[in-house]
Amino acid sequence: MSYSSPGDNVCVRTTPDPIMPFSSDSEEEFDLTAGDEDEGEASGASIGCSDYSGSSSDSSDADARSSGGEESDYEEENKSNLSNREARGKSVKKQARTKTSKTIEETNQKKSQREHVLIRPDTYIGSVEPVTQPMFIFNETTNQIEERNITYTPGFYKIYDEIVVNAADNKQRDPSMDRLEIEIDAETNTISVMNNGKGIPVVEHKEHGCYVPTLIFGHLLTGSNFDDDEKKTTGGRNGYGAKLANIFSTEFTVECLDTENEKQFTQTFRDNMSRTEDPSVKKATKSEMKKGDYTKITFKPDLNRFNMEKLDEYAVGLLSRRAYDIAGSMSGKGGKKLSVFLNGKKLPIKDFKSYLALFDDLDAPLAFERVNDDWEVGVGVNTEGSGMKQISFVNAIATTKGGSHVNFITSKIVKAVQAVVEKRNKGGKKAQPAQIKNHLTVFINCLVENPTFDSQTKENMTLKQSSFNKKIALSDQFMKRWKSAAYKLKGITKLDDANNAGTAKSKDCTLIITEGDSAKSLAVSGLSVVGRDFYGVFPLKGKPLNVRDATHAQIMKNEEIMNLVEIMGLKFKTTYTKENIKSLRYGHLMIMADQDHDGSHIKGLIINFIHHFWPSLLDVPGFLQQFITPIVKCTKGKKSETFFTLPEYNEWKEGTGDDARGWSIKYYKGLGTSTSNEAKQYFSNLESHVIEFNRLSTDIPDEDDDDVGEEEGASIPRSGDDLIQRFFSKKFDKKQWMKIRAYSTYDVDRSLPHVFDGLKTSQRKVLFACFKKKLKNEIKVAQLAGYIGEHSAYHHGEQSLHSTIIGMAQNYVGTNNINLLYPSGQFGTRRMGGKSRDSRLDTSLFSHDISRFIEPEFYMPVIPMLLVNGCQAIGTGWSSTVPQFSPREIISNLRKMIRKEDPEEMHPFNSGWMGELECNSKGGYKFKGKIRRKNETTLVITELPVGKWTQDYKMFLEGLMASDEEKERDIEEALENHTDTQISFTIKALSDKLDVFEESKDGLLGKFKLVQNRTFSNMQVRDSEDF
Repeated sequence: MSYSSPGDNVCVRTTPDPIMPFSSDSEEEFDLTAGDEDEGEASGASIGCSDYSGSSSDSSDADARSSGGEESDYEEENKSNLSNREARGKSVKKQARTKTSKTIEETNQKKSQREHVLIRPDTYIGSVEPVTQPMFIFNETTNQIEERNITYTPGFYKIYDEIVVNAADNKQRDPSMDRLEIEIDAETNTISVMNNGKGIPVVEHKEHGCYVPTLIFGHLLTGSNFDDDEKKTTGGRNGYGAKLANIFSTEFTVECLDTENEKQFTQTFRDNMSRTEDPSVKKATKSEMKKGDYTKITFKPDLNRFNMEKLDEYAVGLLSRRAYDIAGSMSGKGGKKLSVFLNGKKLPIKDFKSYLALFDDLDAPLAFERVNDDWEVGVGVNTEGSGMKQISFVNAIATTKGGSHVNFITSKIVKAVQAVVEKRNKGGKKAQPAQIKNHLTVFINCLVENPTFDSQTKENMTLKQSSFNKKIALSDQFMKRWKSAAYKLKGITKLDDANNAGTAKSKDCTLIITEGDSAKSLAVSGLSVVGRDFYGVFPLKGKPLNVRDATHAQIMKNEEIMNLVEIMGLKFKTTYTKENIKSLRYGHLMIMADQDHDGSHIKGLIINFIHHFWPSLLDVPGFLQQFITPIVKCTKGKKSETFFTLPEYNEWKEGTGDDARGWSIKYYKGLGTSTSNEAKQYFSNLESHVIEFNRLSTDIPDEDDDDVGEEEGASIPRSGDDLIQRFFSKKFDKKQWMKIRAYSTYDVDRSLPHVFDGLKTSQRKVLFACFKKKLKNEIKVAQLAGYIGEHSAYHHGEQSLHSTIIGMAQNYVGTNNINLLYPSGQFGTRRMGGKSRDSRLDTSLFSHDISRFIEPEFYMPVIPMLLVNGCQAIGTGWSSTVPQFSPREIISNLRKMIRKEDPEEMHPFNSGWMGELECNSKGGYKFKGKIRRKNETTLVITELPVGKWTQDYKMFLEGLMASDEEKERDIEEALENHTDTQISFTIKALSDKLDVFEESKDGLLGKFKLVQNRTFSNMQVRDSEDF
C-alpha cells in the first residue's frame, strides 16, 4: 500500500462533529440510554459516521461498475449488502420489463467489424478506463527512465504502440532502414511516427480495387502477416495493428513515398475511420526521390473514448519511454545503424546495454551478454526483495507481463543461484525458486520467429520454449560474473567500506552500523577525524529481523541480515575465537543507535542476531561495541548537565526536585539531530563515547529483603531504564539489575493499549495535542508532528510519530472502524500498510515532564474504542491482538447493559469488508474472501481476507502465472479492475485446471489463498494499575 509522506502536501484534521467518541469538552454529554426505536439514527450520529452497516459500499460499487471491468460482478456480489436494496430492486424490475418489450430486431443485432471494435475495445486494445499503477516513464528533467505510480489509459497507450511497432517492424523487412522519428505534440493532441526504408507500394490492389496503403491502414484484417509458414520476426500478427489506431482517432493521415513507382501517397481518415477522404496520389519530385522511401502516420487520438482530457505529463512520459524502448531494442540489430528521434532530438542510445543504463530506479545489470544475434540478456539484483522485476522485448514489442522467454532465462539463473546458496548453506534448508526470483531484475531483448501472445495487447508471450528459433545458452563466463557480482552487490549496498576491510589488517577494522541514513551522515562526519582505513559505515533501514523466531526462508530473504553477513564475512555454523576472528572482514562491530528505547530495541536485536548464530563472538573481547551520544542536555545559566541515558536523567531530575523547574531541557531525538561539528567532537574523544559489550553470567545475584520487600517496585525508578544498556557498561552491581524491570514496564506501557481508551502512549499524545491545539481545520502531518513533539514531550523519532498520525487517520478496509483523525489527502488504500482537561484533574490524571503537563494517563471515551478499532501490539514479554467490532453492536450492548439486560454476543467486524466470517472449532474465526466461477475459463475475485492487500495478492497471482521447464502455469492471465476500495480480479485459466481446483479439498478458496484463520486468545491490555 502507499502512505502519505510528511513532505507531501497532505493534511489531517480531527474527525468533525457531531459527537466524536472522545469529547474534548468535559461539559458535553452523550446519551447512551436512548430508546431502541431510534437506535439506528442515534447510533449513526453518536459515532460520527454516516453508516456502519455496509451501505458505504454504494459509492464504491458504483465506481467499480464505471471502471470498465466486470460491471455485473460488483452488482451481483454486493447487492445483498447494500442499504438501498429496495430502490435497486425496483430498478432491476424496470430493466426486466424494458428487456421483454424489445423487438426481435432490437434483441438480435449485427455489427460491423469497426463497430465491434468500438463497442468492445477491451478485446482489441485493453481497457479504455484510466487505471493507476506503477509504470516506467521517461523523465525529461533527469533524462532517466523512472518507475512512477501514474494514472493512464491502457487502450490509449496500446494504439500508439501499434503504430510504433509497425514502424519498427520495417527494420526487419529492410535492414537498410536507419531512421525512425516520433513527434508528440501535447498541445494539439497530435502524434506522428515516420520511418524510412523500403516503403509501401503505391499501386492499386487488383482484388480489392483500392490503393495498397488504403487497404493496409483502412481495412481490418489486412496485412502481410497471415502466412504462418513464413518465418517472421516482426511484431504484427493478427491484421489489426495500425487500423486500431485509425478507429480510435478523430483524424488519421497516411503519407508514404514509393520510389520504385515514383509516387507519393496521402490519405486522411476521420471520425473513428467512419469517413475516408479520397487519396492524393501524385508523381514524386526529384528531391523527394533523393530522400528515398518512407512511411509516416499522423493521428489525433479520440481522447473522449479514453476518458482523457489531454495528453498530460505522465502520458507524454509514457509515450516518450516507448521511443527509448525502440532505440534500445532495435539500434543494435543488423544492417545500417538505426537512429531514433524524439521531437527532433536524436536519442543517445547505441545498443540495448546503453539503454539499460537509463533505469535509475533499478539496480544496473551486474552481468550482460549478447547470447547470439537475436538474444540479449542482462541480470541484476533487486535488493528490496519485493518481487522479480523484468524489462523484456520480443520483436520490439514490450512484453510487460513477461512470458515464456522470461521464464526460460530466469529458470536458468535461479538454478545457478540455488546451487551457490546450497553450497554456502550446507545442511540448511534449500532456497526456494520463488525466494530467489524475488531478488531478480531481468532485462531481455530478443527476436523470435512467429511469436504467439495471450491477447491482442501482446503483453505476455505464450510461444513454447521448444519453438524458439535458436539455441539459447548463457555462457559460463556470464553465469560466473552474475553469481559473484550478485553477492558482491548485496554486501556493499549503501556501504562505506573500510579501506583495510578484508585484508591482513581486517582484525583492526570496525564496522559502524547506524540507525538509518541520518545517523550514517553523523558517522561519516566523524570519519574525517579517524579516517577511513579502519572504519566502515553501513546504515540499517529499520529494526533488524528477530532471527530467533524467524524461519530459514525469512532469514535468507531478509536483506538487512544477509547484508551484515556478507559485509562482516561471517560464515554460518562457525565457532569464532580470538585466533580465527582474523578471517572476518571486520574485527569489531559497533552499534550507533539512538539513545532512546527504540535504539535499545535495535541493540537488543543485533545482540540477538549475533548470539543466535555465533554466540562465541560475544566472548571475544571488544568485538561488539556501542557508540553513545547524549540523549538529554540540561542548561541553567552557565550550568550544564549532559546525560547519555534516560535513567541517568530521571535520577538527576528526581534528585533536583523543585529546582528542576528552572532548567532548560533539550532532548536529542536521534543521532540525526547532532551536528557535524558535534560528530567530530565525539570521534575526537572515542574513549568517552565507545563502550564494549560485556557478556555476563546469567546468574543474577540474589537480592536482600531490604532491596525488594513486599512492595517490589518501590526501589525501581518509575521512568524507563535501559535493559540493553546494562550489557554495555563499565561497572556492574546488583542495583543495576534492579532497574531491568523498569525498562520492561516502560516498553509494555508504550506498546500495549490501555483498556479504558484503547490507545497506545503515542496515539494518546497525538489526540492530546489535537485537543490542546483545538484542531478544527486541516494541518499537514509534519506540522502536527512538530506540535506534538513540542507540547507532549515526545522524545522518539519523528518518522515513528508520522506513522502514528497516519495510522489514526486511515479508514480503508482493514484499518480503523472509526478513524479518530480525518484524512484530507492520500493516506493509503487497500492497494499496497481539543483542549486539555480541567486543571483540577492534573494531579491524578496527567503525566508530568519537568515543569509542564503532558497527555493524560488515559482518556474515558463514551464507547470502548479498544473494541471499535482493536489493536495489534507487542512489548517486552507481552503481545496483544484485539479484534474490531461493530460500533452499532457495541452501542446496542451498552444500552442493554445500562438497562441491566444481557448483552448479545458480538463477532469481529471490519467496516467496508464484504467477505464472509465463519467461526471455527478452536474459538477463532475464518475470514473468507469471495471468488466465483463466471464461466468455463474465468474466475472473478471480488474480496480478499481482511489484512491481505491488493498488491501482495497481485504478486501471488503472478506466481501462479509463472512457468518453467518443469512446471506448467496454473493460470493464464489475471486482469485488474479495482477501485481504491473494491477488489476485482478476473482470472483466466484452462477449463480442466479450474475443474481440478474446484474439486480439490479446499476448493477455489483454498487454492487461491482466500481463507485466513485468526484466533483471539491473546487479548492483553493495561489497566489503571498498569497490569
